[in-house]
Amino acid sequence: MFIDQVKIYLKAGDGGDGVVSFHREKYVARGGPDGGDGGRGGNVVFRIDEGSNTLLAFRYKRKFIAERGDNGKGGKFHGKNGEDIVVLVPPGTLIRDVESGKIIKDMSNCDDFICCRGGRGGWGNKHFATPTRQVPMFAKGGTKGEEREVILELKMRADVGLIGFPNVGKSSILSRISAARPKIADYHFTTLSPNLGVVHTNDEHGFVAADIPGLIEGAADGAGLGHAFLRHVERCRLLLHVVDISGCEGRDPVEDIKQINHELARYSPALAERPQIIVANKFDSHSDETVDLDAFEAYVDELGCELIYVSAATGQNLDDLVQLVAERLRLLPPLTIYESEVDAAEQAVSDAGERTTEVRVEDGVYVVEGEWLYNLLGQVNFGDYESMAFFQRVLQKGGVIKALEDAGATDGDSVRIYDFEFDFVK
Repeated sequence: MFIDQVKIYLKAGDGGDGVVSFHREKYVARGGPDGGDGGRGGNVVFRIDEGSNTLLAFRYKRKFIAERGDNGKGGKFHGKNGEDIVVLVPPGTLIRDVESGKIIKDMSNCDDFICCRGGRGGWGNKHFATPTRQVPMFAKGGTKGEEREVILELKMRADVGLIGFPNVGKSSILSRISAARPKIADYHFTTLSPNLGVVHTNDEHGFVAADIPGLIEGAADGAGLGHAFLRHVERCRLLLHVVDISGCEGRDPVEDIKQINHELARYSPALAERPQIIVANKFDSHSDETVDLDAFEAYVDELGCELIYVSAATGQNLDDLVQLVAERLRLLPPLTIYESEVDAAEQAVSDAGERTTEVRVEDGVYVVEGEWLYNLLGQVNFGDYESMAFFQRVLQKGGVIKALEDAGATDGDSVRIYDFEFDFVK
């Protein structure tokens, strides 16, 4: 079974709670607070699994929940951090937001991606001791880990896509030019899912070819198998448009090309503009009585496409086809990698859900508090410029800057958000 789209639920681990504890030791009076902090919750991490090409692993398991951080302990012992949960996906998988449909991450040629971050561990009471509050009887609870539903959509990473009507010989060609062994039979829709094959060339510059299940008229509207698998040719840099030139089934190759290109244009105008090589298969069975080659070649010339006659049955011109494809690929741009459509600052505000921000003045310092801000601080590296820029954008989009202005903050005033303090600048 081939599965290329699935919805899953992700939940990062909650942070462990801080603990209220006091040092107790013989002959040590007033040992003071020694409550440790809670551990960080585990993250949900996506990782590319180079050995897979389907989302079949998600057929039965659709919830991924990371481990919770342990609570702190006395003696200033920090709670154990929760283990990350690693989600393995095939190369070329897009992670989309369920509500907006926007691309969060394209898992192609990239390192591990943290989709949901674990909650921060709560502070133990040791953090709250002051000269005037020497016996703090409280600690902070851990914050919740991020959770979300996402859609995994597989768009295969292939340099070349073989497209065409059913039973024109796409699978046969793939089996002859690569080590792939797709099912081959003399009836329509033998291929029920895309097949990948690695094609080796003489100069060691190989490429990956994908045999896409046969398209028919109306494929862009969901007819046949085409609609489900058209997404897999979107990354292809070059299309091999295979037609049956033998005429043994009574089909007109010119009309076949027109219909397939029409479906490609309806599905994606950009896909219709992708470079094509017309591969006229079954040339060993061609008869002038069934197909007029002059008219066929004139139409292909009108399209501006290259044409090559081959026979998957006898192997005629298949080596020439491989060399031609390799030469054209060297002139084309690399595989498409989709950029994230979700702004990190907007996503951080959105993930916070319902949020309240409290602003008050203590001894001339504007104190800002809110559970969502406490969670946010755990994601910021204050020693990194880009992380600080992200933090400032979230404060702006989350309404914190406006709330400070409404409270009367002006340039140079001190602002404190929990343990982080800075000068206010409009």
